[in-house]
This record gives sequence, C-alpha cells and structure tokens, in this order.
Amino acid sequence: MLKTVRETPLLETLRKYGASVGEFAGWITAMDYGNPLEEHVATRNSVTVFDVSHMGRYLIRGDNLFEFFQKLVSKDLSKFKEGRMSGPVLLLNENAHIIDDVMLYYLSDTEWLAVVNAPNIEKDRAWMLRWAEKWGYNIAIKDITLSTTLIAIQGPRAPEVLEKLGVKEAESLSILEFLRRPSVLGEEAILVSKSGWTGEEVRSHGYEIMTTVEHGKRIFEAAVKAGARPAGLIARDSLRLEMGYPLIGVDIGSDVNPIEARYWMALSLKKRGFLGEEALRKIYREGVSRFRVAFKLKKGVRRIPRHGNDVLIDGEVVGYVTSGAYSPVLGRSIGMGYIKATHSYIGFKVAIDIRGKTYEAKILDFPLI
Repeated sequence: MLKTVRETPLLETLRKYGASVGEFAGWITAMDYGNPLEEHVATRNSVTVFDVSHMGRYLIRGDNLFEFFQKLVSKDLSKFKEGRMSGPVLLLNENAHIIDDVMLYYLSDTEWLAVVNAPNIEKDRAWMLRWAEKWGYNIAIKDITLSTTLIAIQGPRAPEVLEKLGVKEAESLSILEFLRRPSVLGEEAILVSKSGWTGEEVRSHGYEIMTTVEHGKRIFEAAVKAGARPAGLIARDSLRLEMGYPLIGVDIGSDVNPIEARYWMALSLKKRGFLGEEALRKIYREGVSRFRVAFKLKKGVRRIPRHGNDVLIDGEVVGYVTSGAYSPVLGRSIGMGYIKATHSYIGFKVAIDIRGKTYEAKILDFPLI
C-alpha cells in the first residue's frame, strides 16, 4: 500500500522565509529555519510563529454532541461551554489504551470542532463515526484539514503580535478560551484561541489562529513582519519535551494506557460511563508495571537520548527512552521514557545507553522548566 504524503497548504510561504522542509507524520512541512535552538529560545524569550496545519481539523455537527463526547472521551466535559476548548482529551479503546489525544472546541450546542494528531486524521474520524453509529447518535464529521490552516504564535511577546494583526481582545482571553469569527488583518478568521503545545499557553503567552488557506498565508507573513520569528517542528519538539507533553505514536499510543503514561491532564478519574472506563479503573486498582518519567543528562553531555535507548540502574535494564532533545534553556540534553514502577525513583540517577556508551542522567518529574 502506497503511503500518502501531503504538503502543508503554507509550504511555499514557509520556503520564502528559508524553511528547511521534511516529512512528519505524512506531511511535508517546515523542520526549521536554519537554527532550531535559536527558534526554541525565541519562543521562550520573545515570540515565534509556527505553521501547524498538519494537525487534523474536523467540523462536527449533531443534536447530542455533548452526550456523545461525554461517553467517548476520558475527560469530564460537564463544565464545557460555548467559546471554550477542552483538552487534551483522550480517545481510549475498550482496553483503556490510547487511540489519540485531541482538542475539542465548543462552537455551539450543535457544532463542535476537533483538532487531532496528524497520523490519525482518517483513523480518528472513523473511530468517532463507528461509536456514533453503535450508540445511535446522528453525527456528521467534515474533515476541513486541507481547506484551512492552523498557525501558532507563541512566546511572551505573542500578545504584541496579535495586537498588530488586529486582534486586540486576544490578551483578555483566559487559557483554552477562543474568539469565534474574529477579525484578523481585517478579514474574518474561523477562530483565535489562547492555546498551543509549547508550554507558552500555560504562561498565557500562546495563541493559535485557524482560518482559510489564503488568509493563513497573509497572517503568517504579517506575523513575521510584526516581529515573530518563524520556527519549525524541531524546535516545537524540544519545547514540548521541556514541558513533558507526550507525542502520539512516540511516547503514547495503542500499547500504552493513561495511568502508566501519567497523562493526568487528560483524565477525569471521577467520571463514569465513558468508553474504556471499566478497563481503566481495573488498571488503576491493580497498578501498572511502568511509568513515564523525564530524564536530564549531566551538563556538558551533548549526546541526545533517542527512542529505544535502554535505561539502566547498576547495569540492569529498567526502562527505555521514547524521545529526547537538547534543551537550550537548560543547557543540557533531556528526554522522556518509561521505567519500571519498582525503579521510578524521582531525583535518582540512572544510565542511558546511547550507541553502546552509557551517560549519567537523573530521573525527574514534568515539567523540566
């Protein structure tokens, strides 16, 4: 079966600003703009603009959307309301393993929007429709990924850029709140939200703009002119690692449950009646054999822990790395992975085997900054 590779709708615009392009999750998009470490630092200290249009976007319509999603996802949506986002929420299978983590947007009682991970655009839609049919819900899901763009403006100077784009009310948004149909550059966008995936949204410095393709091109260029440095997916990866955000298909997936992944922000353990709940409660009662933790290598070690690297204590393998990067903020290599529950000693030292040589690292909790 041939693999489908798509291009981000903004690809030519990104190339105008010097993007080094590559493939991620079946999409050709910007990996960096010459120096991902500087792009990382600019996100933490100033402002950057990312094209994240490779993320899947669905417009979902139906008369019982709240009831349906309350049964489908792991997080309690009882306080979810119009103009708000909820997420990440988990799609779990019957065994409480992770299908995907998604963001939901409450547009109205009969219209919601979902942003899903790039590798799962077709799979998540099929999953939602399967359970809607099984449970008797009349729901329509329109994939608007290719007809829209998603632009993230992140960093402490992000409000300045949004104001220059004409969105003066953006700074007054609370975290995970959005403006529907705001004017951006004098033209109506789909929405502007206070959100992101770099950690800046936690500091109230992160925004995302969803709009049409042609409008998105103008917004990206205007953001750069307003002082935002273009940044690519390499910087986005190191930024999310500092915060401890897991990546689907790398740190979490269909062989992982949210208890061992310690994905607490996506769970509501008091909630009842959702898909996978019975299996999840059984796991919670009986315990797990491994936990997702963070690693920080010693200062001066520039080797990067990679997916599959063994983690050792006194020469015994007790876990493995799922992802790693160099953090220019911390000035050292970092990563995350899974360690046996019996050996998840937060604050203790381990060794990571990188290409046959071991490097000392410390087990830490998230976030790392």
